[in-house]
Parts: sequence; C-alpha cells; structure tokens
Amino acid sequence: MLLRTLLLGLLLLGLLGFGGVAWYSLRPAEAPVADAPPPPEKAVFLVAARPLRAGALIKPEDLTTQEMEVAAAPAGTRRDARETRAELFGAMVRRSLPQGDPMLAEDVLRPGDRGFLAAVLGPDMRAVSVGVDAVSGTAGLIWPGDRVDVVLTQQLSDDNLPAYRRVAGETVLPDVRVIAIDQALVQGAMGDGPEGNRQVRTVTLEVTQKQAERVAVATRLGRLSLVVRSATGTEPQAEPAPAITWGGDVSPALRAGRGTAEAAPQTLQIFQGAAKREEFRF
Repeated sequence: MLLRTLLLGLLLLGLLGFGGVAWYSLRPAEAPVADAPPPPEKAVFLVAARPLRAGALIKPEDLTTQEMEVAAAPAGTRRDARETRAELFGAMVRRSLPQGDPMLAEDVLRPGDRGFLAAVLGPDMRAVSVGVDAVSGTAGLIWPGDRVDVVLTQQLSDDNLPAYRRVAGETVLPDVRVIAIDQALVQGAMGDGPEGNRQVRTVTLEVTQKQAERVAVATRLGRLSLVVRSATGTEPQAEPAPAITWGGDVSPALRAGRGTAEAAPQTLQIFQGAAKREEFRF
C-alpha cells in the first residue's frame, strides 16, 4: 500500500513537471523592449530682442538668443556665433519682426548685397562718406542707425587775427543718420584682426543733396568729427549756442594772454609822393 502511494505521487509529480514545461514552451514570446529614442538635438539661435520695424538697421541690442530644437527651427534660422552677429549688425530688416522672431536669411538685407544702399536711403536722400579716425569716429562705437552731428574744426591761417580767433568749430550737419561703417558696415567697427580692433576709416551718412555739398566743402576746410545724439530724442532744451565756437570761447587763456592787445591791429601808412606808399602794422 505504501509503495502504491509512493508510485502514484511520483507519477503526479512527473505529470505536473511535464505540464509546466509544455506550458512554458507554448506561451507567446514577449516582444523585445525597444531602446529609448535619443533626445532631440538643440542649438542656440539668434532672435529679435525687441520689435523691429521694416527698414531698421540692426544694432547689437536688437539681437538675443533662444534655444530651439534643430529639427523644429525654421529654415534659414541663424545659429548664435560671433561671425553671424557681425554679418547681421548694420543689416536692414526687410519686414517688421515681432519680439522673439528668428533672424531668417530672407528677412534681412545685408551690407554688400545688391541694392542695399538704394533700399536703406529714404526718398530723395543721398549717401555721403566721411573719413574718420579712432577719435573723430567716436572710437568705433558708432553703429548703423545711430544719429549724429557732424562738427567741423578748422584753423584759420590769417596772421592778422588774434590767437583766440584762429581756431573755430561749428556744427555743419545736425541730426543725420549713419547707414554704413566702412565697406562692410559694422564689421569695420568690430574689426577683422585677432583682437577685433581694426580702425574704422569711413562712415557713410544719409543726407540731402544740399547737405552732401556741405560735407564736400567741409572736408576741404578742416577736420570733421562725429557726435552721437541721444537715442530717445528727448534731449533737454538748452540755451541756443552760438553758431561758431572760437578758440577763445573754449580757452580763456587765449584771451587773457593777449592782455590789452586784443584790439584790432593798428595800421600806419606813410606816403612819399604820389607813387610810393608804405604800410606798417603794429
């Protein structure tokens, strides 16, 4: 009886083992677990830092950055890089851009592009270039779109004039718009050397025909300097300044040094007969 019970237990155990093996071999295979997709590639792109109207010239403060997925970025969006910023500075905006809009290639007209000057100039306006150096050009800190005054400084060669009247300065062009810095616009101000400090040589201004003539004459008379005007256009109204600033207005020492000799020079004429005359100045 015990042997029969033992054999029956072994038989049941075998049947259970055989059934388990059969169930495991016949169950559906599990699908392989797929690897997680890689995260989308992202990059930093240039966008408008503030609303830009059509026809405006891009300044450094007009650009900011925004991180976007490369695949989702519109075609022609520019990645942030020093060279890319240099290309955009001074470029003209073709259409009005709201804040945060990417800088697309078709939205700007860059310096050197065909028709750039004609597109930038206002109706019946002209473009005239003024030679500058590191001092007269405000140390390369002028950008396209800035408004400046053009000041003429000249030294008069008349020895009969008192010292305080031999150097004069005057504003020959007030409130004109800068449209170019060198041939490559603002690239001239940023420089193309290892330290980015190439000297600006020319500044191109938007002027009327009459103003262009004044610039042409002023360049023959003396030294021209550019004075940047306030960007807000709300400068306080000061007392009207004289049209000409003389050396004596700037340096009282020129007047004080003359003492009582500030008066006009005295002239003595001596006649010796009808044909001979001598003139003495003292």
